[in-house]
Order: sequence, then C-alpha cells, then structure tokens
Amino acid sequence: MTAGAQQPERPGAVCVMDPAAADLVLPADLRARLATLVRLAPSPTGPDPAAALADAEILVSGWGCPRLTAEVLEQAPRLRAVMHAAGSVKPIVSEALWERGIVVSSAADANAGPVASCTVALITLAARRTLTTAAGYAAGWPDVASRTGADGLTAGIVGASRIGRRVIAELVRSDADFRVLLSDPYVTDEEARLLGARRVELAELCERSAVVSVHAPLLPETTGLLDAEMLALIPDGGALVNTARGAVVDTEALTAECASGRLEAYLDVTAPEPLPPGHPLLSLPNVLVTPHTAGAQGSEVRRLGQYAVAEVARWVAGEPLHGRVTREALPQLA
Repeated sequence: MTAGAQQPERPGAVCVMDPAAADLVLPADLRARLATLVRLAPSPTGPDPAAALADAEILVSGWGCPRLTAEVLEQAPRLRAVMHAAGSVKPIVSEALWERGIVVSSAADANAGPVASCTVALITLAARRTLTTAAGYAAGWPDVASRTGADGLTAGIVGASRIGRRVIAELVRSDADFRVLLSDPYVTDEEARLLGARRVELAELCERSAVVSVHAPLLPETTGLLDAEMLALIPDGGALVNTARGAVVDTEALTAECASGRLEAYLDVTAPEPLPPGHPLLSLPNVLVTPHTAGAQGSEVRRLGQYAVAEVARWVAGEPLHGRVTREALPQLA
C-alpha cells in the first residue's frame, strides 16, 4: 500500500444475544479483539434489537437472538454474514436468510467438546449402574459379585453426528476396551470401521448394547425413533443416555421402562422440555434428569465466543469459515 493510502473501512458489526449470557460468551478481551476486526456497534437494548442492525454487515448472535425473519432482515439491508456463538442455528435461521445469500456460521464444533465429555461421563456412570446402586445405599453396599464396570461393555451410539463421532473416539481411546456399535443410515460399514465402531441396524444395536447413547438430530424420521419396541430390546439392567434431543425418545415408553426398574436413564434433554412438575421421570431413583447442561456451561461458554470471533477474523480476511452452515446441510443438523 502506498504512503498516504487509506486503510479499507472495517465492516460494521453488532452482537445480539441474551444480555445475561453476553458477558460470558464475549467477555471484555474478546470484545476488544472483535473491535480490532470490525466497527462494533453497542449491544442493542429494549424490545427491538433489530433496530441495531441497520449498519451491520456482520451479526454475532447467540442465545436470545430473535429469529431472522424477512421482517427483521428488512432492517438489516447491509447484512452479509451471521456468526452464531452458540450451537444450533435452527432457532434463528429462516428461508429469508438463504434467499438473501447471507453466510451463516455456527460455533457448534466448540460446543461439541463439552457435550461429548459429559456423555462419556454418563456412559461410565451407567456402566456401573450408579443410580440403582446409589438408590440402594441405605440398605447396604452391593456384594462384589453384583457390581458392574465398564471394561468390555458394549455401547450403542445412535447417530454419527459431530458429537456422536467424538463420543465414539473417546470410547475407543479409553482403556476400558469398549465395544462400540453405531446405527446411522448415512454411514457405511467402512466409515463406521474407520471411526472404531461396527455399523448395525437400530434393533440390533438395542439388543446388544448395555448402554444406548442418543446423538441423532431431531427430524420427522427420528421423532420417537427409540419407541416402546426399541426400548424393550435393551437388555435388563441396561441404560439410555440422551444428550441430543428429547423427542428422539418416546417419553411415555421410557417412563414405563424406568418405572419397572428394568432400565436406567441419564437425560440431559426431554420431551417436553422442561418436564412438567410431578412427572415420574423426575422422581424415579433410577433416572437422572439434568436441565440441558451437557453443552458449554459457565467458564466453558467463552469457547463459543472465541470461535465466533475467529470466524469473524476469517470472514474479514476472505478465508473459508470453519463452521459454515449451508441451506442443504441444515435439516440434518441438531
């Protein structure tokens, strides 16, 4: 650049997310980094956050961002990219976004690590029948012969999503010598083998797995996928782990299996969510229900902001986005 030549103007950007989460997702140092890349507008306040979009070419979104409908986008004539500092973009994306040719990125990869780690921890607890054992603590410790462990356990993974693949990788790396089965209609036998798993149909997976872990996206064809028939195939004393989407599992059928004492359940997601007060799953001693906390929590949510800021840097530099979401791929994502 010759002496005296003007630097190109930085693109305008705005952050729209729940104010309670913003300071965790984008703390001061990340906002300072973002401000070196773009002209960062003040975070919008009041009932109409879309008003702050008028000059924005980039939107950094997160939990609490409104759905980007045609009406909202009318107030953002210059918008060219959305960097979502959270997991799924489904709550905010509309057809109008694709029709405008706006680029979309998600920090789902940054969120996948905590979910996978939490899932493996739950599988490990399930391998030990932790809930059932804890419920009987007052009656005395279990004898040695009745205790169970993870070594050689068969774990069934339903869905080779980004999280499902990470869970498989962690199980394969474990010194417990897990045997991993995978059910996913879009994965070949060879692809499953390279992941470290054996591909089987869902019914066989349920029949052979001591722990079944759900990682399928919620689609019309996966709603109620684990129904009464499939749950009944899981061996007595088995467990279901769900950190994906609640409606992939038939809640009524799962409740019946757990109420009988036949299965344990470790649920970070439910259908409906949250469960209504007094629902049996909330009081059964062999069921653990957590409030959708498998993903990034507390200090971990900073990862989402870091990912989004890095995506802004790549976009400003004209580089490919690592977390780009396309219109075609969206239906298959969580």
